[in-house]
Amino acid sequence: MSQEFFQEVVNDLEKLLTTEKGYDVIIYAGENENIKELHAHSNILCTRSQYFNTAFSHEWAEKKDGKFIFKKPNVSPQLFKIILRFIYCGKIDLKELQGPEVLKLLIVVDELNIQSLISYIQNYLIKNQDEFLQQDPRGILEAVYQHESFTDLWNYCLEKICQEPKILFESDKFTSLKAPLLKLLLEKDDLGLDEIFIWDSLLKWGLAQNPSISKDITKWNKEDITIMERTLHGFIPLVRFYHISSDDFLDKIYPFKKLLPKDLAKDLVKFYIAPNRKPNIVEIQPPRISKHICDYDSILIKNHHFAVFASWIDKKNNLLHYNMKNIPYNFDLLYRVSRDSNTPATYHAKCDNKGPTIVVVKISNSEKIVGGYNPLIWISTNQVKSTNDSFIYLFTDGIDTKSAKVSYSNGDNYSIRNLAPYGPGFGQGSDLICRNDGQCYSFPSNSYPKIDGIPGGIFPIDDYEVFEVIKK
Repeated sequence: MSQEFFQEVVNDLEKLLTTEKGYDVIIYAGENENIKELHAHSNILCTRSQYFNTAFSHEWAEKKDGKFIFKKPNVSPQLFKIILRFIYCGKIDLKELQGPEVLKLLIVVDELNIQSLISYIQNYLIKNQDEFLQQDPRGILEAVYQHESFTDLWNYCLEKICQEPKILFESDKFTSLKAPLLKLLLEKDDLGLDEIFIWDSLLKWGLAQNPSISKDITKWNKEDITIMERTLHGFIPLVRFYHISSDDFLDKIYPFKKLLPKDLAKDLVKFYIAPNRKPNIVEIQPPRISKHICDYDSILIKNHHFAVFASWIDKKNNLLHYNMKNIPYNFDLLYRVSRDSNTPATYHAKCDNKGPTIVVVKISNSEKIVGGYNPLIWISTNQVKSTNDSFIYLFTDGIDTKSAKVSYSNGDNYSIRNLAPYGPGFGQGSDLICRNDGQCYSFPSNSYPKIDGIPGGIFPIDDYEVFEVIKK
């Protein structure tokens, strides 16, 4: 009969790391005022890491007073302690690290060739640091691109950028994106951008590479045209010009026709002058098709807004708790004013007794989106309902989810207002009610904490939608 005592061995090795008894390796981690001396044992390092095994086997390995000396100025003492703990006892805890530190740790682990940790840290970043990956997509892409072993993280970053490309293309760091990465992105069939936006972004990027050239094309001379033509030469074939509207072609493409190959410019002019005539073109690239997990039927908001709704429904503190891959709800369109007519009877026929719903309202003459969530049901009778789970919200910028504000009900009897002559209603005042005359009104009450930015009183709207929220 055999008995195994793995935990006892692990505990003893961790104790050895802590007490440093018999160490023969000195590691200087960090630099300048942040440098710190760490101690380890060469036999353990060699056994657990091919990097150290190779390093110790060379005659050039630095030794002093019988001890090996390693200098790692590019690694902070905190990160090196985490690596040593893993080498000694197979334990690792990343919860105290911020996203940038986790990425630095991954890069160091790759340098030390600790394969099991490379896979683990990649998965950790993907599952737990989604917000960080969106904060600096350019920096993350460039860092990951330089390491062939970061396959999982690279694929995730590409998928994320293709799903929500404006987090990169509208960032202030987009114009410093390296050319190979920009080319790789423009080659993607599932890059979720309108083609004219891609063209505008490409011009913006090209001008940033040549700051001496004016942004006003009317001021370009022959040398400027030649420089821009050379800068964009490798990117022009990646723009799918035949999927741009005729107005955009006339306003935004034609003025720059000298940047295009002559044959392409000629074919495009023919195509847009006579759109009904079959073009004599061997191959026209198909339009890009986004590979979103779900494509929600909304004309007012984008898919990523629904991930925010899901986070609010589940009362997650992190606005980006969910992404397009892990939303736990389906959002099925029940009612749209512009599609179904703006009458109380139609609204109630389509939305009553359907279960939880989210309301999306576009305010006229602005980029603002407002709305609310009803975790109960809508009914036609003039009744009020109490709940702590309903909320109203505002996106001050309908595109940017970072502009979101949310306000949960205080649980009073007017959390949900069912009014036969109107659409959905929230709050006693009411905090938000959709009427049947192309308007909403908001008179803040005590039912929901006030959200600054929602217009007070009666205000016009362009449209509103109601979605049934269904748990997957």
